[in-house]
Amino acid sequence: MDRRLFLLGSTAGAAALALGACGTKPGAATPLVLDPEIDELQERTFRWFIEATDRSNGLTRDRWPTESFASVAAVGFALAVWPVGVERGWMTREEARTRTLNTVRFFHDLPQGPEATGVGGYKGFFYHFLDMKTGHRFGQTELSTVDTALLVAGMLFAARWFDGDHAEEAEIRRLSQAIYDRIEWNWAIVRTDRISMGWHPETGHIPHDWNVYNEAMIVLLMAMGSPTHPVPETVWTEWCSVYDRSWTDQWGPAHLHFAPMFGHQYSHMFIDFRGIQDAWLRAKSTELGAPFDYFENSRRAIQAQKKYGTDNPMGWTGYSAEVWGLTACDGPGDFKLMVEGREREFFSYSARGPGARDDGTIAPTAAAGSMPFAPDDVTACVKAIKARYGAGVYTEWGFLDSFNPTLGQAENVPALLHGKMVQGVGWVDGDYLGIDQGPIVVMTENHRSDIVWKHMRGEPNLMRGLKRAGFTGGWLDQA
Repeated sequence: MDRRLFLLGSTAGAAALALGACGTKPGAATPLVLDPEIDELQERTFRWFIEATDRSNGLTRDRWPTESFASVAAVGFALAVWPVGVERGWMTREEARTRTLNTVRFFHDLPQGPEATGVGGYKGFFYHFLDMKTGHRFGQTELSTVDTALLVAGMLFAARWFDGDHAEEAEIRRLSQAIYDRIEWNWAIVRTDRISMGWHPETGHIPHDWNVYNEAMIVLLMAMGSPTHPVPETVWTEWCSVYDRSWTDQWGPAHLHFAPMFGHQYSHMFIDFRGIQDAWLRAKSTELGAPFDYFENSRRAIQAQKKYGTDNPMGWTGYSAEVWGLTACDGPGDFKLMVEGREREFFSYSARGPGARDDGTIAPTAAAGSMPFAPDDVTACVKAIKARYGAGVYTEWGFLDSFNPTLGQAENVPALLHGKMVQGVGWVDGDYLGIDQGPIVVMTENHRSDIVWKHMRGEPNLMRGLKRAGFTGGWLDQA
Protein backbone atom coordinates (compact mmCIF):
# COMPACT_ATOMS: atom_id res chain seq x y z
CA MET A 1 0.00 0.00 0.00
CA ASP A 2 1.24 3.50 -0.85
CA ARG A 3 2.45 4.93 2.45
CA ARG A 4 0.71 8.18 1.48
CA LEU A 5 -2.67 6.40 1.36
CA PHE A 6 -2.43 5.66 5.06
CA LEU A 7 -1.14 9.12 5.82
CA LEU A 8 -3.77 11.03 3.88
CA GLY A 9 -6.51 9.58 6.00
CA SER A 10 -5.17 11.51 8.97
CA THR A 11 -4.60 14.82 7.13
CA ALA A 12 -7.70 14.17 4.96
CA GLY A 13 -0.99 37.92 -1.54
CA ALA A 14 -0.32 39.26 -4.62
CA ALA A 15 3.36 38.67 -3.92
CA ALA A 16 3.57 35.62 -6.18
CA LEU A 17 2.04 37.33 -9.16
CA ALA A 18 4.26 40.32 -8.62
CA LEU A 19 7.05 37.72 -8.84
CA GLY A 20 9.00 39.36 -6.09
CA ALA A 21 8.61 36.41 -3.73
CA CYS A 22 10.76 34.20 -5.93
CA GLY A 23 14.37 34.77 -6.74
CA THR A 24 14.00 34.77 -10.51
CA LYS A 25 11.28 35.88 -12.86
CA PRO A 26 10.14 33.66 -15.73
CA GLY A 27 12.82 34.10 -18.34
CA ALA A 28 15.35 35.66 -15.98
CA ALA A 29 18.91 34.88 -17.02
CA THR A 30 21.08 35.86 -14.06
CA PRO A 31 21.26 33.25 -11.27
CA LEU A 32 21.05 34.42 -7.70
CA VAL A 33 23.98 34.21 -5.34
CA LEU A 34 22.78 32.14 -2.40
CA ASP A 35 23.88 32.11 1.20
CA PRO A 36 26.96 29.84 1.30
CA GLU A 37 25.24 27.43 3.69
CA ILE A 38 22.34 26.96 1.26
CA ASP A 39 24.79 26.43 -1.59
CA GLU A 40 26.61 23.82 0.45
CA LEU A 41 23.39 22.07 1.45
CA GLN A 42 22.28 21.84 -2.17
CA GLU A 43 25.57 20.30 -3.27
CA ARG A 44 25.73 17.81 -0.40
CA THR A 45 22.15 16.75 -1.05
CA PHE A 46 22.88 16.37 -4.77
CA ARG A 47 25.76 14.05 -3.92
CA TRP A 48 23.41 11.87 -1.89
CA PHE A 49 21.68 10.97 -5.15
CA ILE A 50 24.98 9.80 -6.61
CA GLU A 51 25.45 7.47 -3.64
CA ALA A 52 21.85 6.21 -3.59
CA THR A 53 21.33 5.70 -7.35
CA ASP A 54 22.45 2.65 -9.32
CA ARG A 55 24.31 4.08 -12.29
CA SER A 56 23.59 1.11 -14.56
CA ASN A 57 19.79 1.10 -14.26
CA GLY A 58 19.03 4.50 -12.75
CA LEU A 59 17.09 3.15 -9.78
CA THR A 60 17.27 5.38 -6.70
CA ARG A 61 16.80 3.88 -3.27
CA ASP A 62 13.78 4.90 -1.25
CA ARG A 63 16.14 5.49 1.68
CA TRP A 64 19.87 5.26 2.27
CA PRO A 65 22.19 4.14 3.87
CA THR A 66 19.67 1.53 5.05
CA GLU A 67 19.34 -1.06 2.30
CA SER A 68 15.99 -0.55 0.61
CA PHE A 69 13.97 -0.98 -2.55
CA ALA A 70 13.83 1.73 -5.21
CA SER A 71 11.33 4.57 -5.08
CA VAL A 72 9.86 5.46 -8.48
CA ALA A 73 9.25 9.06 -7.40
CA ALA A 74 12.84 9.35 -6.18
CA VAL A 75 13.99 8.22 -9.62
CA GLY A 76 12.02 11.09 -11.13
CA PHE A 77 13.73 13.46 -8.71
CA ALA A 78 17.15 12.03 -9.58
CA LEU A 79 16.49 12.69 -13.26
CA ALA A 80 15.83 16.31 -12.33
CA VAL A 81 18.93 16.72 -10.18
CA TRP A 82 21.47 15.50 -12.79
CA PRO A 83 21.05 18.62 -14.97
CA VAL A 84 21.28 20.74 -11.83
CA GLY A 85 24.61 19.10 -11.11
CA VAL A 86 25.83 19.93 -14.59
CA GLU A 87 24.70 23.55 -14.30
CA ARG A 88 26.48 23.85 -10.94
CA GLY A 89 29.66 22.13 -12.14
CA TRP A 90 29.25 19.08 -9.91
CA MET A 91 28.81 16.59 -12.77
CA THR A 92 29.80 16.50 -16.42
CA ARG A 93 27.15 16.59 -19.11
CA GLU A 94 28.47 13.25 -20.35
CA GLU A 95 27.96 11.61 -16.95
CA ALA A 96 24.49 13.12 -16.59
CA ARG A 97 23.60 11.95 -20.09
CA THR A 98 24.79 8.41 -19.41
CA ARG A 99 22.88 8.18 -16.14
CA THR A 100 19.72 9.60 -17.71
CA LEU A 101 19.83 7.38 -20.78
CA ASN A 102 20.46 4.28 -18.65
CA THR A 103 17.38 5.20 -16.61
CA VAL A 104 14.96 5.81 -19.45
CA ARG A 105 16.15 2.72 -21.33
CA PHE A 106 15.65 0.62 -18.21
CA PHE A 107 12.12 1.89 -17.59
CA HIS A 108 11.21 1.69 -21.26
CA ASP A 109 12.22 -1.96 -21.36
CA LEU A 110 10.80 -3.04 -18.00
CA PRO A 111 8.17 -5.76 -18.50
CA GLN A 112 4.59 -4.63 -17.98
CA GLY A 113 1.50 -6.73 -17.39
CA PRO A 114 -1.30 -7.68 -15.01
CA GLU A 115 0.79 -10.29 -13.20
CA ALA A 116 1.52 -9.81 -9.52
CA THR A 117 5.23 -10.55 -9.91
CA GLY A 118 7.91 -10.33 -12.54
CA VAL A 119 6.81 -6.95 -13.92
CA GLY A 120 7.60 -3.31 -13.20
CA GLY A 121 4.22 -1.90 -14.07
CA TYR A 122 0.94 -2.18 -15.94
CA LYS A 123 -1.00 0.02 -18.36
CA GLY A 124 2.06 2.24 -18.61
CA PHE A 125 2.08 3.00 -14.87
CA PHE A 126 4.84 1.82 -12.55
CA TYR A 127 4.74 0.29 -9.11
CA HIS A 128 5.53 2.60 -6.21
CA PHE A 129 8.52 0.54 -5.08
CA LEU A 130 10.74 -1.63 -7.28
CA ASP A 131 13.44 -4.20 -6.62
CA MET A 132 16.79 -2.44 -6.92
CA LYS A 133 18.24 -5.08 -9.25
CA THR A 134 15.38 -6.32 -11.41
CA GLY A 135 13.10 -3.29 -11.37
CA HIS A 136 10.17 -5.62 -10.72
CA ARG A 137 7.38 -4.90 -8.25
CA PHE A 138 8.60 -4.95 -4.67
CA GLY A 139 6.38 -6.98 -2.33
CA GLN A 140 2.72 -6.07 -2.63
CA THR A 141 3.20 -2.38 -3.30
CA GLU A 142 0.61 -0.62 -5.43
CA LEU A 143 0.71 0.58 -9.00
CA SER A 144 0.98 4.28 -8.16
CA THR A 145 -0.49 7.11 -10.22
CA VAL A 146 1.32 9.88 -8.32
CA ASP A 147 4.71 8.20 -8.27
CA THR A 148 4.40 7.49 -11.98
CA ALA A 149 3.51 11.15 -12.59
CA LEU A 150 6.58 12.33 -10.69
CA LEU A 151 8.76 9.86 -12.56
CA VAL A 152 7.59 10.97 -16.00
CA ALA A 153 7.79 14.64 -14.99
CA GLY A 154 11.48 14.05 -14.33
CA MET A 155 11.82 12.30 -17.68
CA LEU A 156 10.06 15.06 -19.59
CA PHE A 157 12.26 17.67 -17.95
CA ALA A 158 15.34 15.64 -18.88
CA ALA A 159 14.04 15.42 -22.45
CA ARG A 160 13.81 19.21 -22.58
CA TRP A 161 17.20 19.81 -20.98
CA PHE A 162 19.09 17.29 -23.15
CA ASP A 163 18.36 19.23 -26.31
CA GLY A 164 21.56 18.59 -28.24
CA ASP A 165 22.20 16.77 -31.51
CA HIS A 166 24.08 13.95 -29.79
CA ALA A 167 22.45 10.62 -30.63
CA GLU A 168 22.08 9.70 -26.98
CA GLU A 169 20.30 12.97 -26.19
CA ALA A 170 17.91 12.31 -29.07
CA GLU A 171 17.29 8.85 -27.63
CA ILE A 172 16.53 10.35 -24.20
CA ARG A 173 13.90 12.56 -25.83
CA ARG A 174 12.39 9.72 -27.84
CA LEU A 175 12.20 7.19 -25.01
CA SER A 176 10.88 9.70 -22.46
CA GLN A 177 7.98 10.62 -24.73
CA ALA A 178 7.33 6.95 -25.52
CA ILE A 179 7.14 6.06 -21.83
CA TYR A 180 4.72 8.93 -21.24
CA ASP A 181 2.60 8.14 -24.30
CA ARG A 182 1.86 4.57 -23.23
CA ILE A 183 0.43 5.51 -19.82
CA GLU A 184 -3.32 4.80 -19.90
CA TRP A 185 -4.39 7.63 -17.63
CA ASN A 186 -8.08 7.18 -18.51
CA TRP A 187 -7.93 3.60 -17.20
CA ALA A 188 -7.27 5.05 -13.71
CA ILE A 189 -10.70 6.74 -13.62
CA VAL A 190 -13.06 4.31 -11.93
CA ARG A 191 -15.25 6.90 -10.20
CA THR A 192 -16.60 9.82 -12.20
CA ASP A 193 -13.97 12.47 -12.96
CA ARG A 194 -11.59 11.24 -10.26
CA ILE A 195 -8.23 9.54 -10.77
CA SER A 196 -7.59 6.60 -8.48
CA MET A 197 -4.51 6.65 -6.28
CA GLY A 198 -3.49 3.26 -7.61
CA TRP A 199 -4.15 -0.39 -8.33
CA HIS A 200 -3.21 -3.81 -6.99
CA PRO A 201 -3.21 -6.91 -9.20
CA GLU A 202 -4.73 -8.84 -6.30
CA THR A 203 -7.68 -6.52 -5.59
CA GLY A 204 -8.00 -3.96 -8.40
CA HIS A 205 -8.18 -0.19 -8.10
CA ILE A 206 -7.57 1.38 -4.72
CA PRO A 207 -10.79 2.77 -3.18
CA HIS A 208 -9.24 6.23 -2.78
CA ASP A 209 -9.02 9.02 -5.33
CA TRP A 210 -7.08 12.24 -5.69
CA ASN A 211 -9.85 14.52 -4.46
CA VAL A 212 -8.41 16.86 -1.84
CA TYR A 213 -5.87 19.64 -2.35
CA ASN A 214 -2.40 18.07 -2.10
CA GLU A 215 0.61 17.11 -4.22
CA ALA A 216 -1.48 15.50 -6.96
CA MET A 217 -1.90 18.46 -9.32
CA ILE A 218 1.01 16.96 -11.27
CA VAL A 219 -1.02 13.75 -11.70
CA LEU A 220 -4.05 15.47 -13.18
CA LEU A 221 -2.05 17.76 -15.44
CA MET A 222 0.11 14.94 -16.76
CA ALA A 223 -3.08 12.93 -17.38
CA MET A 224 -4.89 15.78 -19.11
CA GLY A 225 -1.89 16.57 -21.28
CA SER A 226 -1.48 13.07 -22.66
CA PRO A 227 -1.66 12.96 -26.47
CA THR A 228 -2.62 9.27 -26.40
CA HIS A 229 -4.75 8.49 -23.31
CA PRO A 230 -6.00 11.81 -21.91
CA VAL A 231 -8.58 12.23 -19.19
CA PRO A 232 -11.40 14.76 -19.71
CA GLU A 233 -11.23 18.40 -18.67
CA THR A 234 -13.97 17.74 -16.13
CA VAL A 235 -11.37 15.97 -13.98
CA TRP A 236 -9.91 19.38 -13.13
CA THR A 237 -13.36 20.83 -12.43
CA GLU A 238 -13.99 17.99 -9.99
CA TRP A 239 -10.56 18.48 -8.41
CA CYS A 240 -11.32 22.13 -7.67
CA SER A 241 -14.88 21.46 -6.52
CA VAL A 242 -13.71 20.28 -3.08
CA TYR A 243 -11.45 23.25 -2.32
CA ASP A 244 -13.90 24.70 0.19
CA ARG A 245 -12.99 21.81 2.48
CA SER A 246 -9.35 22.88 2.48
CA TRP A 247 -9.58 26.68 2.55
CA THR A 248 -8.79 27.89 6.06
CA ASP A 249 -6.99 30.54 8.07
CA GLN A 250 -6.80 28.36 11.20
CA TRP A 251 -3.06 27.80 10.89
CA GLY A 252 -2.01 31.10 9.39
CA PRO A 253 -2.92 33.25 6.39
CA ALA A 254 -5.95 31.89 4.52
CA HIS A 255 -4.94 29.26 1.98
CA LEU A 256 -5.73 25.80 0.65
CA HIS A 257 -4.46 23.85 3.62
CA PHE A 258 -2.74 20.48 3.40
CA ALA A 259 -0.89 19.77 6.61
CA PRO A 260 2.40 18.14 5.49
CA MET A 261 4.57 20.48 3.43
CA PHE A 262 5.33 17.99 0.67
CA GLY A 263 1.82 18.57 -0.65
CA HIS A 264 2.81 22.17 -1.40
CA GLN A 265 6.16 21.22 -2.99
CA TYR A 266 6.01 18.23 -5.32
CA SER A 267 3.93 19.63 -8.20
CA HIS A 268 5.81 22.93 -7.90
CA MET A 269 9.13 21.20 -8.49
CA PHE A 270 8.19 20.83 -12.15
CA ILE A 271 5.49 23.45 -12.76
CA ASP A 272 5.97 27.21 -12.54
CA PHE A 273 2.61 28.24 -11.11
CA ARG A 274 3.59 31.91 -10.81
CA GLY A 275 1.14 34.16 -12.59
CA ILE A 276 -1.06 31.46 -14.14
CA GLN A 277 -4.59 30.76 -12.96
CA ASP A 278 -7.39 28.28 -13.47
CA ALA A 279 -11.08 29.22 -13.17
CA TRP A 280 -11.13 28.68 -9.41
CA LEU A 281 -8.09 30.91 -8.90
CA ARG A 282 -9.57 33.64 -11.06
CA ALA A 283 -12.75 33.59 -8.98
CA LYS A 284 -10.78 33.50 -5.72
CA SER A 285 -8.72 36.49 -6.86
CA THR A 286 -11.92 38.44 -7.43
CA GLU A 287 -13.19 37.43 -3.99
CA LEU A 288 -9.92 38.42 -2.30
CA GLY A 289 -9.55 41.61 -4.29
CA ALA A 290 -5.97 40.65 -5.20
CA PRO A 291 -4.36 38.19 -7.62
CA PHE A 292 -3.91 34.71 -6.18
CA ASP A 293 -2.23 31.62 -7.64
CA TYR A 294 -0.95 28.24 -6.48
CA PHE A 295 2.54 29.63 -5.90
CA GLU A 296 1.06 32.20 -3.54
CA ASN A 297 -0.84 29.40 -1.86
CA SER A 298 2.40 27.54 -1.13
CA ARG A 299 3.97 30.77 0.08
CA ARG A 300 1.13 31.10 2.57
CA ALA A 301 1.55 27.45 3.59
CA ILE A 302 5.13 28.29 4.57
CA GLN A 303 3.89 31.24 6.60
CA ALA A 304 1.45 28.90 8.34
CA GLN A 305 4.23 26.42 9.12
CA LYS A 306 6.42 29.16 10.55
CA LYS A 307 3.54 30.57 12.61
CA TYR A 308 2.76 27.10 13.94
CA GLY A 309 6.39 26.66 14.96
CA THR A 310 6.39 30.08 16.61
CA ASP A 311 3.13 29.53 18.50
CA ASN A 312 4.06 25.92 19.34
CA PRO A 313 0.57 25.09 20.65
CA MET A 314 1.58 21.60 21.81
CA GLY A 315 4.69 22.75 23.63
CA TRP A 316 7.29 20.67 21.78
CA THR A 317 10.97 21.21 22.53
CA GLY A 318 12.86 23.21 19.92
CA TYR A 319 10.00 24.74 17.94
CA SER A 320 10.44 28.47 17.34
CA ALA A 321 10.14 31.23 14.75
CA GLU A 322 13.38 29.93 13.24
CA VAL A 323 13.17 26.17 13.82
CA TRP A 324 10.06 24.73 12.18
CA GLY A 325 9.03 22.38 9.41
CA LEU A 326 6.55 19.51 9.38
CA THR A 327 5.92 17.04 6.57
CA ALA A 328 5.78 13.30 5.91
CA CYS A 329 8.98 11.86 7.34
CA ASP A 330 10.52 9.22 9.56
CA GLY A 331 9.86 9.27 13.29
CA PRO A 332 11.26 7.42 16.28
CA GLY A 333 8.51 4.79 16.56
CA ASP A 334 4.90 4.28 17.56
CA PHE A 335 4.63 4.61 21.32
CA LYS A 336 3.48 6.80 24.18
CA LEU A 337 5.88 8.13 26.79
CA MET A 338 5.88 10.42 29.78
CA VAL A 339 8.07 13.45 29.05
CA GLU A 340 8.54 15.97 31.85
CA GLY A 341 5.29 14.92 33.50
CA ARG A 342 3.19 14.92 30.32
CA GLU A 343 2.13 11.93 28.26
CA ARG A 344 3.37 12.29 24.68
CA GLU A 345 2.57 10.17 21.64
CA PHE A 346 5.22 9.53 19.01
CA PHE A 347 4.98 8.02 15.53
CA SER A 348 7.18 6.24 13.01
CA TYR A 349 6.87 7.23 9.35
CA SER A 350 3.86 9.54 9.21
CA ALA A 351 2.47 12.68 7.61
CA ARG A 352 3.04 15.50 10.07
CA GLY A 353 1.81 19.05 9.90
CA PRO A 354 -0.06 21.81 11.71
CA GLY A 355 -3.07 20.08 13.21
CA ALA A 356 -2.06 16.62 11.97
CA ARG A 357 -0.10 14.03 13.97
CA ASP A 358 2.40 16.51 15.33
CA ASP A 359 4.75 14.59 17.62
CA GLY A 360 7.62 17.09 17.80
CA THR A 361 9.48 15.60 14.83
CA ILE A 362 11.05 18.23 12.58
CA ALA A 363 11.97 17.46 8.96
CA PRO A 364 14.49 19.89 7.43
CA THR A 365 13.11 19.22 3.94
CA ALA A 366 9.86 20.97 4.88
CA ALA A 367 11.72 24.28 4.89
CA ALA A 368 14.75 23.52 2.73
CA GLY A 369 12.58 22.15 -0.08
CA SER A 370 10.52 25.35 -0.15
CA MET A 371 13.19 27.90 -0.99
CA PRO A 372 11.31 29.80 -3.77
CA PHE A 373 8.27 30.42 -1.59
CA ALA A 374 10.01 32.25 1.27
CA PRO A 375 13.78 32.45 0.71
CA ASP A 376 14.56 34.59 3.75
CA ASP A 377 12.53 32.46 6.17
CA VAL A 378 13.86 29.22 4.68
CA THR A 379 17.46 30.38 4.83
CA ALA A 380 17.06 31.47 8.45
CA CYS A 381 15.49 28.11 9.34
CA VAL A 382 18.22 26.06 7.65
CA LYS A 383 20.94 28.07 9.37
CA ALA A 384 19.23 27.81 12.77
CA ILE A 385 18.79 24.03 12.52
CA LYS A 386 22.44 23.64 11.56
CA ALA A 387 23.60 25.94 14.36
CA ARG A 388 21.54 24.27 17.09
CA TYR A 389 21.36 20.63 15.97
CA GLY A 390 23.87 20.30 13.15
CA ALA A 391 26.28 18.10 15.07
CA GLY A 392 23.63 15.40 15.06
CA VAL A 393 21.59 16.02 11.92
CA TYR A 394 23.90 17.55 9.29
CA THR A 395 26.42 15.35 7.46
CA GLU A 396 28.38 15.09 4.24
CA TRP A 397 25.10 14.19 2.47
CA GLY A 398 23.11 17.10 3.89
CA PHE A 399 20.39 16.75 6.49
CA LEU A 400 19.32 13.40 7.83
CA ASP A 401 15.61 13.02 7.25
CA SER A 402 14.28 14.17 10.61
CA PHE A 403 14.94 14.71 14.31
CA ASN A 404 12.96 15.11 17.52
CA PRO A 405 14.39 17.29 20.33
CA THR A 406 11.49 16.53 22.70
CA LEU A 407 12.45 12.87 22.97
CA GLY A 408 15.80 13.99 24.34
CA GLN A 409 13.98 15.21 27.45
CA ALA A 410 12.52 11.76 28.16
CA GLU A 411 13.75 9.02 30.42
CA ASN A 412 13.52 5.30 29.64
CA VAL A 413 13.06 5.76 25.89
CA PRO A 414 11.78 2.46 24.43
CA ALA A 415 13.31 0.62 21.50
CA LEU A 416 13.46 2.89 18.47
CA LEU A 417 12.18 1.91 15.05
CA HIS A 418 14.56 4.31 13.30
CA GLY A 419 17.66 6.28 14.19
CA LYS A 420 19.27 6.86 17.55
CA MET A 421 19.43 9.22 20.51
CA VAL A 422 22.11 11.93 20.25
CA GLN A 423 23.25 13.83 23.30
CA GLY A 424 22.21 17.47 23.14
CA VAL A 425 19.96 16.92 20.14
CA GLY A 426 17.40 14.23 20.96
CA TRP A 427 16.25 11.56 18.55
CA VAL A 428 17.90 11.67 15.10
CA ASP A 429 16.97 9.57 12.09
CA GLY A 430 19.62 7.33 10.57
CA ASP A 431 18.49 7.69 6.96
CA TYR A 432 17.96 10.15 4.17
CA LEU A 433 14.81 9.68 2.06
CA GLY A 434 14.91 10.25 -1.67
CA ILE A 435 11.51 11.94 -1.84
CA ASP A 436 12.64 14.38 0.86
CA GLN A 437 16.08 15.00 -0.64
CA GLY A 438 14.79 15.80 -4.12
CA PRO A 439 12.87 18.98 -3.29
CA ILE A 440 15.93 20.45 -1.57
CA VAL A 441 18.05 20.25 -4.73
CA VAL A 442 15.37 21.07 -7.30
CA MET A 443 13.55 23.87 -5.49
CA THR A 444 16.80 25.54 -4.50
CA GLU A 445 17.77 25.55 -8.17
CA ASN A 446 14.39 26.83 -9.29
CA HIS A 447 14.93 29.72 -6.92
CA ARG A 448 18.48 30.46 -7.95
CA SER A 449 18.38 29.91 -11.72
CA ASP A 450 14.86 28.87 -12.82
CA ILE A 451 16.33 25.80 -14.52
CA VAL A 452 13.53 23.24 -14.15
CA TRP A 453 10.71 25.75 -14.44
CA LYS A 454 12.31 27.38 -17.48
CA HIS A 455 12.51 24.15 -19.44
CA MET A 456 9.11 22.90 -18.33
CA ARG A 457 7.46 26.16 -19.42
CA GLY A 458 8.13 24.95 -22.95
CA GLU A 459 7.17 21.29 -22.37
CA PRO A 460 4.29 20.66 -24.82
CA ASN A 461 2.58 17.90 -22.86
CA LEU A 462 2.48 19.96 -19.69
CA MET A 463 1.33 23.05 -21.56
CA ARG A 464 -1.45 21.01 -23.13
CA GLY A 465 -2.54 19.79 -19.70
CA LEU A 466 -2.53 23.27 -18.21
CA LYS A 467 -4.60 24.68 -21.05
CA ARG A 468 -7.09 21.83 -20.90
CA ALA A 469 -7.43 22.55 -17.18
CA GLY A 470 -8.34 26.15 -18.01
CA PHE A 471 -5.11 27.86 -16.95
CA THR A 472 -4.43 31.25 -18.50
CA GLY A 473 -2.21 34.26 -17.88
CA GLY A 474 1.46 34.98 -17.37
CA TRP A 475 4.02 32.88 -19.17
CA LEU A 476 1.39 30.44 -20.46
CA ASP A 477 -0.25 33.11 -22.63
CA GLN A 478 3.15 34.04 -24.01
CA ALA A 479 4.21 30.49 -24.82
